[in-house]
Amino acid sequence: MAFDVAAVRGLFPALGDGWVHLDAPAGMQVPEQVATAVSTALRAPVSGPGGIFPASQRAEAIVDAARRAIADLVGADPAGVVLGPSSAVLLQRLADALGDGWMIGDDVVVSRLDHPANVAPWQRAAQRSGGSVRWAEVDIETCELPTWQYRELVTPRTKVVAITAASGAVGTRPDVRQAAEAAAEHDALVVVDASAAAPFVPLDITAMGADVVAVNASAWGGPPVGALAFRNPAMLDQLPSVALEPGVRGPERMELGPHAYPLLAGVVSSVDYLAALDDAAVGPRRERLLTSLGSVKAYQAGLLANLTNGLRRLRHVMVIGDAMRRVPSMAFTISGVKAEDAIEHLAERGVCAFADPGTHGVFAVLGVGEVGGAVRVGLAHYTNAGEVDQLIRAVAELG
Repeated sequence: MAFDVAAVRGLFPALGDGWVHLDAPAGMQVPEQVATAVSTALRAPVSGPGGIFPASQRAEAIVDAARRAIADLVGADPAGVVLGPSSAVLLQRLADALGDGWMIGDDVVVSRLDHPANVAPWQRAAQRSGGSVRWAEVDIETCELPTWQYRELVTPRTKVVAITAASGAVGTRPDVRQAAEAAAEHDALVVVDASAAAPFVPLDITAMGADVVAVNASAWGGPPVGALAFRNPAMLDQLPSVALEPGVRGPERMELGPHAYPLLAGVVSSVDYLAALDDAAVGPRRERLLTSLGSVKAYQAGLLANLTNGLRRLRHVMVIGDAMRRVPSMAFTISGVKAEDAIEHLAERGVCAFADPGTHGVFAVLGVGEVGGAVRVGLAHYTNAGEVDQLIRAVAELG
């Protein structure tokens, strides 16, 4: 494995601002090659698809390349990749389309660990149809999502099981496969939000048992573009179309209006960037992605362990959760210090972090709001050991 964080840092012009960017849960900074791909596509003649002239053919080629890039990332078929402005928008479209066929008494299963983007659309769809929402709960000590509960939660009336591949709040990576197996027993659709996992771990839609996987390119340094990958592309032709043009088939049925072609060019470049994070990776892009993200996973595990141990040595700090499998996102509370005050202190020392009031999702279950909220940080591909130490020192000053 050959992951060189110093070389990776050199790919990001934004890191020249002098700040320690531990704000990755909101989206990583953009590599130079991605910005160049977008600007190049903006300068090139690009038209709408369907024409026989070069500018139109270029638009079609960009869309096709973006579908193939996302398919390589998640191990899917390009014919099943839907593109749009964000995974949140696309998940809402999917919930609207599926919910039209639900009846009173049908239900959906969502989890306390998930981002609202993979919860709220299903809640609304169930409410419109007169259905119900069942909740998979987290272990309040570890922030694990026990998958045994899905055997009890999923019933013959369950239409969708929505679950995250990784929490961008506390880092937990649940066993999606086990939850999917419980859903399969009752033919429930499994929708996996992999936005927080995609930058750090190899993904395989089939191995997860997912029917649909959602990702956001901004999570790994791409442009603001989302995607849904369907394991069975034929399912798209069974959904009500939201397209402006009648009679379209495949992914276009879930795509509203023209694409932002320069941003899609950036998506392709961003997946190529991921595939090259390990300079020893060889072979087709899918194989290079698996190698590179395996190396990223190993590097981040060491960095996250140092951060976790460093914060836990501070008596005034409580790290939230202790899951066995994690991505490098973390939340913690500081005794006697509100999260908003803590992030102001960190900003004064050049560290980017977020405050969460503790009113939603896993934080609401844990009662984080009662202690002034939580500080949220997330490591990126370009985070180094010195930046982790800088965060620990700054938090130590608050004791």
